[in-house]
This record gives sequence, structure tokens and C-alpha cells, in this order.
Amino acid sequence: MPSHHRLTSALDACSRREFLRLAAASLLGLTVAPALDAGETPAASSAAIRRPAQRCIMLYMRGGMSHLDTFDPKTVGEIAGPVKPIPTPVDGLQLSENLPLLAKHADKLAVIRSLSSNQGAHEQAEYLMRTSYVLRGTVKHPALGSWLASLRPRINPTLPAYVSIAGGGGHPGSGFLESRFAPLPLGNPESGLANSARPDGVTKEQYQKRLDLLKEFNAPFQKTHDEKQVRAYHDLYDEAVALMASRDLAAFDLKQEDPALRAAYGEGAFAQGCLLARRLVENDVRLVEVALGGWDTHDDNFDRVADNAAILDRALSTLLGDLEARGLLESTLVVLATEFGRSPRINGNQGRDHYPKVFSGLLAGGPVRGGLVHGVTDERGSEAVKDRMLIPDFNATIGVALGLPLDKVVISPAGRPFTVADKGQPAMGLLRS
Repeated sequence: MPSHHRLTSALDACSRREFLRLAAASLLGLTVAPALDAGETPAASSAAIRRPAQRCIMLYMRGGMSHLDTFDPKTVGEIAGPVKPIPTPVDGLQLSENLPLLAKHADKLAVIRSLSSNQGAHEQAEYLMRTSYVLRGTVKHPALGSWLASLRPRINPTLPAYVSIAGGGGHPGSGFLESRFAPLPLGNPESGLANSARPDGVTKEQYQKRLDLLKEFNAPFQKTHDEKQVRAYHDLYDEAVALMASRDLAAFDLKQEDPALRAAYGEGAFAQGCLLARRLVENDVRLVEVALGGWDTHDDNFDRVADNAAILDRALSTLLGDLEARGLLESTLVVLATEFGRSPRINGNQGRDHYPKVFSGLLAGGPVRGGLVHGVTDERGSEAVKDRMLIPDFNATIGVALGLPLDKVVISPAGRPFTVADKGQPAMGLLRS
């Protein structure tokens, strides 16, 4: 059981809200918003909606997804190449022919075509997309999922609040927040949760005796070293042990899914990761990231995008239908993001180069108003001519959709003030109030 639940039972005289306020101050070493009960909407925020999403699935396209060959197709020959736009059931919304299945779900989608970044290198651009802040050598900022894990309480106290599937290296994690708000990393979604069973030949009684001895051994050190890193290790150990003994561990087991549904999502880490993400949010994990690499198409752009888009198209369209069929789509925000787009100019290797000036993203589910397009680019897809959206604005929109208080200032251990999405302004027109 997480530490705040253990302490709550010991402090019956305190209200839950007062306890959480005190716990935030004493355990985090930060000034944070009072934690909210599951389903509660923040009261103190400059931008808020009545029914925020309770969970989020974030699909990250690593490498820089070509907007021109996916969500913002063009017809200018030297720009479009061989890829053609196709209609959707939503008037005025066309997608690339690389996304025929997703086109059928257009009524659920808010397509953002005017994202813009000032970072054109992968590491810096991905960091900005995940945190809303420019990469600096002096501070490490939290990823959006870590903000969510820290500012809203777990719905399921046994499972981690934040999980990253096939995410690769370079993730900012919890930044200056405590490490318990970092994502639980999973490599292969089909392997379940590693190291989650007792060692062979060790009985339950023997295992418990070992844990008791370990706690007894560690107690003097913990008492004299009440520090962030020590607390994080202690909390992580307790939560891991609780999860090992919980029935919720089955949420990580894809073998329990109908084989036909597994096949519908498709093969590979991303497709099966989307299915695992659905299982995890169904079991009340707050945020699950799933990454799909291979979008850095300096060479052979059209064939490589077609291959990647086929994986994305099948998995995402199945995920949306699956969430809807289970009654989860209205409470689950689905986000598709990438670090930048690809150049309108096709280079000598039939590729497209880095292009942060304008690119596309996607929102669906939760409070998102489907069947919308935000932003317009010129006929070459080279710049936004209407409703340009900076990265902090995009993350601010996600933050509002998830019920996060954008104006709540958090003071880092170094004494510097930060907010969830820096100075981002949410596009409230994309959300139901």
C-alpha cells in the first residue's frame, strides 16, 4: 500500500484533503497543489472544464512523423509525392491514404495541423514536447505524465500511476519531482511485468521473513537519512511488493486477451503496447505512453512512412473502437504526438528532412470535441497560416483535458518556480466545457 494510504489510516483526526496538503509539503519537498480525489475537478485554475479525463494514453511517434504523408496531406505534386488525400466522414477533413482505417474514426478526432516548435534536433525537440520546457543543463523538467502522477492521486493504489511502453532512452522522467512519479518502463509489452514473482524455491513465509529482516536492517538508516532519494527507494520497494501480491498484476498479462482482438491490433511492440495500454487504463492506471520509432525518414520517406503508418493506422483505429466499446473513451484522453514534422522539400534520397516550423498532432476521447481540425497550413505544408499552436499550448490543452491546474506554481528543490505547461495557453475550443 502506498505510503500516503498508510499514513492516512494513522492520522484519522486529519481530513483527507489536509493530510494530502501536509504530505505534499513534507514528502515532496515542493510546493504543490492539494491532491485531488479521483474524478474531482481542480477548483483553482485559470482554465478548467467540468468533466476532465481520468486517464490518458499517449502515443509518441519517435523521429519526427511526416505531417504531409499522414494528417496534413497536400496535392501540390512536388510536395505530395505519390501520396494522395482521402476523404473522411467529416466534411472538410481529409487524411493521407496511408491512414484509411483511422479515416473512419474522423468523428472522434481533433486533428491539430499547426503545431510549431523552435527545436530541430531530436533530443531537444522531444524534450520540449514531453515537458514544455527547453532542455537546459541546470535543471531537468518533469514529463507531463509525471506532473499528472504528482498532482492527481492514483485511482488504483496498487498499480503505478504512469507507465511507458517501448519508450527507448532519453526520457526526462520525473525531472525535479520525486522518482516515484517517474514512469514504470516496459520494453516488450508481451513479456508482462518482469521480476514480479517470488524466486523459485522461496516460500511465501520465507519471502516475508526476508522482507521483515530487510526493513529492520534499513530502519536506522532511514531514520537518520530522511532524504528524497531514500524515501523514493523505500516507497518503490513497498509498492513493488504490494503489486507482486495483488490480483492487479494480471493487468500486464496480454495472454488473457481474446486472440482475435490481439490480432486486430496487429503485431509488434507498438500494436501490442496499445492493447496493453487499454488494459492498464481499464485497471485505472492514470497515464500510459506507447512509442513507435522509425519516423526519421531522411531516406526513402514514402515507403518507410507507409510501413509505419500501416502499424499506426491499424493499432490506433482498433484502440479507439476498443475503448468506445468498453465505455472507456469518454473518460480516457488519447494523444498522438511527435517532436517535429518533415520538410515539404523532397531531398535527393527521396526523403524528407527535419521540419519543426509546422507539423501535426492528434487528440481524441475524454472531453475532446471530435470531428475538428485546428489550424491551417499553406498549400505546401510549410507554415501555419491560421491558429498556430506552440508546444506549451498543446501540452496546456492536454493538461486541461486531464484536470491539471495550469496556474499552480511548483517550486523546485533549487528554489525555481515551474508550472505544468510553462506559459502555454490551452485551445479551449477543442474541449467540451
